[in-house]
Amino acid sequence: MRKALVESTRPSVTQAWPKPETEHSPHPADRHDGKQIAIVRVQSDVSQAQLARSIGISFQQLQKYENARNRVSASMLYEIGRSLSVPVSRFFEGLPGNDETSPNASPLPVDERINFIASAEGRRLIEGLMQLPPRVRNRVAAVIAALGEELVGLDADKDTMAIDDPMPDDRKTG
Repeated sequence: MRKALVESTRPSVTQAWPKPETEHSPHPADRHDGKQIAIVRVQSDVSQAQLARSIGISFQQLQKYENARNRVSASMLYEIGRSLSVPVSRFFEGLPGNDETSPNASPLPVDERINFIASAEGRRLIEGLMQLPPRVRNRVAAVIAALGEELVGLDADKDTMAIDDPMPDDRKTG
């Protein structure tokens, strides 16, 4: 009987994804969905705590979904999509092998903000900011934005100086 099942005439099932590196590694589709949840949440300007509250879970659970440590059920994806006002299909956009819905879709670019927020440094910064009163937090954000603009200006000045004066000071004679 077992041999008959193995030798059946049914077409074999092909695996669309490579197996995860280890038994405990998240599936690539789970990683993709988690990243898409995070991207949509950040684009919607919603914090993890706000989204978690709106769908009735802890923000730690939402972090686990976004980092693919826990799989997201279909009903939870539905609730997340409803809360963020996006269709559930949005979380599958750019998913390799999901070309029935969008034949020319390419994977979405990785948003650097998501990678920073997911890093230990980003989490520490956010935790520190969340301890500040909202008014102070807004002022700190304004200072950070001003610093960023100033640094961009300095980089532009440095680039302009490099174009105008290609020889470093220590190589000039005279």
